[in-house]
Amino acid sequence: MLRTKPIIAITVGDPCGIGPEITAKALNKAEIYDKCHPAVISDADVMRQAVEIAKADVKINPVETLEDCKYEYGIIDVFDLKNVDVEQIEFGKVTKLGGESSFQYIVKGIKLALEGKVDAVTTGPIHKKAINLAGHKYSGHTEIFADYTKTKDYCMMLVDKGFRVSHVTTHVSFGQVPDLVKRDRVLKVIRLTNEALIKMGIEKPRIAVSGLNPHSGEEGLFGREEIEEISPAIEEACSMGMQVEGPVPPDTVFVKLRGGQYDAVVTMYHDQGHIPIKLVGFKYDDRLGKWGSLSGVNTTLGLPIIRTSVDHGVAFGKAGKGTANPESMIDAINLAAIMAGGKELM
Repeated sequence: MLRTKPIIAITVGDPCGIGPEITAKALNKAEIYDKCHPAVISDADVMRQAVEIAKADVKINPVETLEDCKYEYGIIDVFDLKNVDVEQIEFGKVTKLGGESSFQYIVKGIKLALEGKVDAVTTGPIHKKAINLAGHKYSGHTEIFADYTKTKDYCMMLVDKGFRVSHVTTHVSFGQVPDLVKRDRVLKVIRLTNEALIKMGIEKPRIAVSGLNPHSGEEGLFGREEIEEISPAIEEACSMGMQVEGPVPPDTVFVKLRGGQYDAVVTMYHDQGHIPIKLVGFKYDDRLGKWGSLSGVNTTLGLPIIRTSVDHGVAFGKAGKGTANPESMIDAINLAAIMAGGKELM
């Protein structure tokens, strides 16, 4: 059969969190089926429960092979791993069940992508402690994907529409960061960022590289990482034909990104990139006591497969209540479809 749309495998994440619910809500939108073929990797009973919680007007189609998927709006195709007894699900709690099942969903998604049976994998939120409680010693999705695809050169990028940030370091203590900000690593992240932007349809990406220290070191007064490591990486990237500027002071670079001066910013550490992307994409109203927006996507660059993810956690406080916002899941499916050769969801 001729494949007319990219197949996106969606791993729902920890069943004790909001992942299954936001998946059901996202796939309750007809426009997603206009742009891609979504196939959920989960347990069929978990998704039946999620559909009830989400009050979604859809039916569940359990399958054992992708060939049995219908890819029709109103029907959620579920690659049924049969690994959860829904009676044992404890919403809002860290459990071995939640960690083990979510881990197996991820592994299956990676396997299908490496075999070329799906064009991309979109992941729902997992809980790191639950994953480790189940005996899988990983600090997050990124490390699992890197290990199972045998990838050494990779990095994290966060995306909220035109606001994009990638990271030189991520899940390490702040004290380790200066020792990890090295010329070769900075250059690799610049290159991976440039390649990803081209996949996203930007012909000539404009990339800014942030400094590590206040005022980008003030010519060595506040640190020498910019002089000895970051600037040489930028110079080499430019010599390779990439459009790269920096190191730009961290307190102004994101204002310029939001204003359209750049297509992405390469940041030096986890919070340097995460804080601005969540300030842009997350909206909380204290008067109403709820979140109005949870947009944004996490994607891993450098893998041999395409992987996107929601940019939030399991939200245990909302699990099972039907109030979870599916915006980030919709954005993640959207980006996966674009990177796999599809078109943006309107």
